[in-house]
Amino acid sequence: MRAFAAIVPTESAHADLEAFVEPRREVESVLRWTPSHLWHVTLAFMAEVPGTAIDDLVDAVAEVAAGATPIPLRLTGAGAFPDAAAARVVWTGLESDALDGLADLERLALRTRTACGRLGLSPAGGTYRPHLTLARSRRPFEATRWLRAMDAYTGPSWNADALTVFVSRGHRGGRPSYEAEAICPLGT
Repeated sequence: MRAFAAIVPTESAHADLEAFVEPRREVESVLRWTPSHLWHVTLAFMAEVPGTAIDDLVDAVAEVAAGATPIPLRLTGAGAFPDAAAARVVWTGLESDALDGLADLERLALRTRTACGRLGLSPAGGTYRPHLTLARSRRPFEATRWLRAMDAYTGPSWNADALTVFVSRGHRGGRPSYEAEAICPLGT
């Protein structure tokens, strides 16, 4: 099964982003929108996790979370992967009111990935780019117009105070269906 550890924005941050995104969804018709109740900021993603390893995964993430402190974050702006000229994923980014807030988030992601790797779970690697995926496209598209529509967004500040472990135990409509397995508070 698939699993990932993520930060879930607060309800007020979700609602603010939803209100901003809703009228802009029509700008690009090729996009498959992520349902807003599934919005999250991934720290570590594992494509294959044996069912027998889920409890160990939750314990490892809880240990990492316990050693961290809450991070003030804000959803802001927009971007595309791999780039605006051939976008497959569109997202909103993050910033922090704390001097080292984004560095703290990157360290938290690295510690989470390392803890998952110690379990032999092979988290996806590469440079960590904090973002919240809003939509995907089956084929590359020119995203400049959409990015302009989203670039002005700056959401309210909120405290990331927990890591959530999500697990996919099946598919709905051809997509993995993720459920929260555990919520691990930061700093406890």
